[in-house]
Amino acid sequence: MKIQSAKVIVTCPGRNFVTLKIETDQGVYGIGDATLNGRELSVVSYLEDHVIPCLIGMDPQRIEDIWQYLYRGAYWRRGPVTMRAIAAVDMALWDIKAKMAGMPLYQLLGGRSRDGVLVYGHANGSDIAETVEAVGHYIDMGYKAIRAQTGVPGIKDAYGVGRGKLYYEPADASLPSVTGWDTRKALNYVPKLFEELRKTYGFDQHLLHDGHHRYTPQEAANLGKMLEPYQLFWLEDCTPAENQEAFRLVRQHTVTPLAVGEIFNTIWDCKDLIQNQLIDYIRATVVGAGGLTHLRRIADLASLYQVRTGCHGATDLSPVTMGCALHFDSWVPNFGIQEYMRHTEATDAVFPHDYRFEAGLMYCGETPGHGVDIDEALAAKYPYKPAYLPVARLEDGTMWNW
Repeated sequence: MKIQSAKVIVTCPGRNFVTLKIETDQGVYGIGDATLNGRELSVVSYLEDHVIPCLIGMDPQRIEDIWQYLYRGAYWRRGPVTMRAIAAVDMALWDIKAKMAGMPLYQLLGGRSRDGVLVYGHANGSDIAETVEAVGHYIDMGYKAIRAQTGVPGIKDAYGVGRGKLYYEPADASLPSVTGWDTRKALNYVPKLFEELRKTYGFDQHLLHDGHHRYTPQEAANLGKMLEPYQLFWLEDCTPAENQEAFRLVRQHTVTPLAVGEIFNTIWDCKDLIQNQLIDYIRATVVGAGGLTHLRRIADLASLYQVRTGCHGATDLSPVTMGCALHFDSWVPNFGIQEYMRHTEATDAVFPHDYRFEAGLMYCGETPGHGVDIDEALAAKYPYKPAYLPVARLEDGTMWNW
């Protein structure tokens, strides 16, 4: 078997997605996700100019060797563009191998470790009252875990507060829009949200919160300490992780579980965090961390230190990544939880899939491969639209972390 051709498909059924389709000389094809929100065309160029020409004629069954070729064979390596291109290839090759075997992907990974995958949804509102109502809506839909975000009085366009109740799209303009931030206002307001949520719904549901890299280590420690009475499942991205040692200070001051990793690209980004047990959940993704081949290594390292997985699963990742993630989640022994933001009906139509949600759990299907396809004719009806993520500034105009 040889790789005969490969092509990149860009489509925008509400938001932009980059899909790689690899075809073999035996008529079997696989698809992978290479979406990088706001930088889609950078990945497209890297795939078309540097990756696809190298793939033609290769044996698609040699997944590990091709992964090493694309990673170790590149002198200038790592980074979000390179690793998402590698991830797209890796997903497509696993899809092909599973189709050839006539098995769903999780069987090739080692079989199921669980029957269903615990997922969390996103509830948000412009204020505490709206967020409390939104959490109730997710509970009514059967969710056992919910991330809660609220607007904060005096902060312009607070992170996580979307336009609509089920779908959240932060990339909102052809050039970055400007949002605001004020740590003191957030610290004074966010704990009140969780106090009200526990007062209203009790402690049966898991609650999560995303700091989105907004706090210094000391501020993050303060927030974690204030949230302890409300027993969060985790506090996510409480401080920027470029300096992994920053989490040591947070850890010293709070027992609120910590999660990080959606912007990580390799095992080196999280090695110290895991080995020093500074986090409880690693959130690296199939598409962000170089595909299933590399994410398995991250999960294996994490398992040695009782760190569990909590893969990012926002709608900036296509249903292809969600399908692969659910097969990974079904297999991985040290699973924690999976983020699940629902795609729009238009996106689901472009990417037909066999996974499903039921009573707070997600289930991957039994279709050979990863169970997600692309309708190319329908995808062509949604041309690419430039869209940037926002930026954030403090009240005095200082740039901050969005």
